[in-house]
Amino acid sequence: MGATGGGDTLRRVLAATWTTADAATWWTRAHGDDDRNLLVAYFSMEFGVDERLPIYSGGLGVLAGDHLKGAADLGLPLVGVGLLYRGGYFEQGLDAEGGQTEHYVPIDPAARGLELEPVTVEIELPDRTITANVWRKDVRSVPLYLLECDWLTDALYGGDREHRLRQELLLGVGGVRALAALGVEATVFHMNEGHSAFLALERVRTLVENGAARDEAIEQVRRTTVFTTHTPVAAGNEVFSEKEVVRFVGDIAEDAGFDEDALLALGRFGDNGFGLTPFALRLSSHANGVSRLHGEVARDMWESLWPDRNGHAPPIGHVTNGVHLGTWIEPRLDALLRSARVRTGASPDEAGWNAVDGIDPAALWEVHAAARTRLAEVAGLDPSMLIIGFARRFATYKRAGLVFSDLERLLALPVQVVVGGKAHPQDADGKEVLQRVVELARSPETRGHVVFLENYDIGLAQTLIPGCDVWLNNPRRPLEASGTSGMKAAVNGVLNLSVLDGWWAEAYDSAYGWAIAGESDEADAEQLYRLLEHEVVPTYYGDRERWIGMMKASIRNLAPRFSIHRALIEYVDGYYLPAAPQR
Repeated sequence: MGATGGGDTLRRVLAATWTTADAATWWTRAHGDDDRNLLVAYFSMEFGVDERLPIYSGGLGVLAGDHLKGAADLGLPLVGVGLLYRGGYFEQGLDAEGGQTEHYVPIDPAARGLELEPVTVEIELPDRTITANVWRKDVRSVPLYLLECDWLTDALYGGDREHRLRQELLLGVGGVRALAALGVEATVFHMNEGHSAFLALERVRTLVENGAARDEAIEQVRRTTVFTTHTPVAAGNEVFSEKEVVRFVGDIAEDAGFDEDALLALGRFGDNGFGLTPFALRLSSHANGVSRLHGEVARDMWESLWPDRNGHAPPIGHVTNGVHLGTWIEPRLDALLRSARVRTGASPDEAGWNAVDGIDPAALWEVHAAARTRLAEVAGLDPSMLIIGFARRFATYKRAGLVFSDLERLLALPVQVVVGGKAHPQDADGKEVLQRVVELARSPETRGHVVFLENYDIGLAQTLIPGCDVWLNNPRRPLEASGTSGMKAAVNGVLNLSVLDGWWAEAYDSAYGWAIAGESDEADAEQLYRLLEHEVVPTYYGDRERWIGMMKASIRNLAPRFSIHRALIEYVDGYYLPAAPQR
């Protein structure tokens, strides 16, 4: 199923007809005669398919949802595996002081379009046994299997460290057992971040149980496992105490042929405990970061895991993320592109994006103006004034307050800044940043210039992103591994004003956006204000022809390069097929 964009009828119609009318899919045309046996099992802690199923927190989950939708479009043989959180991710509220409040709303799986599969999964732990149901949600032709245990999958990213470890055992170990119980014979396993890393251990255990020698089983698992790391930020690379790991994972490891020391050695990196990222990297032969720059950063971070490479780079490549155009291109813009014979749902080499140049500038501006008006109605903005959007998870490295660091200078400009996003429930620093932004938005001094939209989700994003004129992203370089919100903006003709980090480091061109160097908080703030004062505002109000030309260039150049279709084709050619066994 596709995202509805808050009930928009046109979006539903387009989503229902998104895939091409050709009987043969891209996969069949490109690889129908391949002798490798490919069925990918794609594991992720969160999936953002649409806002009706709130089992995602941000970019990681939305990317996972786009991955499934893109696989369906291309006809790629793939299934998703995740967890069904009965309380979902929290609904955000704001208290009288501007602080974030969290409210968890129970999910009724059947009412959200899920079907209960006739299997259960068990994992025996020292303190109790996990017994999980398996629910299925079809994302068009791609099945998504979600494991659910009432006392364990209560909420996404909730509970203490032991609770989190149990959840990740359920995802990795339980997910492999669920596929076996369902008769799904996956040949390649893709770990979307380290949360599902224990799937490799369970696969080794199964092979050993069936008669393979341990080292032979390890090599087979490595050959057929793909691992994507998503962040250089320490908090995103999960670490557990060795004592916890031995207690909860020791029995499974013993059945796989590992003693305590051998198990712990797989997760060691310095003196930090048991890390899921090094564990995943050691048990997969195919690994990647999520942008060109992030691939470089990841190789530097983890090079000590391969001490015998004699100066050669660690085996970590990159596949720059992409977004599902059918979900994220605003419906009226999509209709305009189709009228110009741009096949937005096709694979990148078939879409004909150069036809964007022939679109009537007035027609493009009219479509954009309608999106701006819709956002203005939702957010209480002035539709005639330039709108800058900033919406993402409130992690401190993303610097949500940078644009407000010289308030007098900002308020002197004819701009409006609309902000959205949630802080992790346990991130006190992120909550403090969010509270300061909310207080600022509520201040009489900023009225008409700053708005905070609470409870940001996929549905709100489908209104916010295309309704902006400029999309702002200013993380501390190089901590933004990718930054897919900027891609969603770009494919809608919303111009990016961003630090040269993540995807923008390889995408930036002055023909369709502006760049901040990413040097220091002070230098970046100064460059941001200078760009607003001398480039962005004068162009928007004084040279509409150039602005629309930049919008066209953004759509024409960035939509094919940063679509999920392109990313999936790179995964197929560079990772999935090399990992797939012969038939």
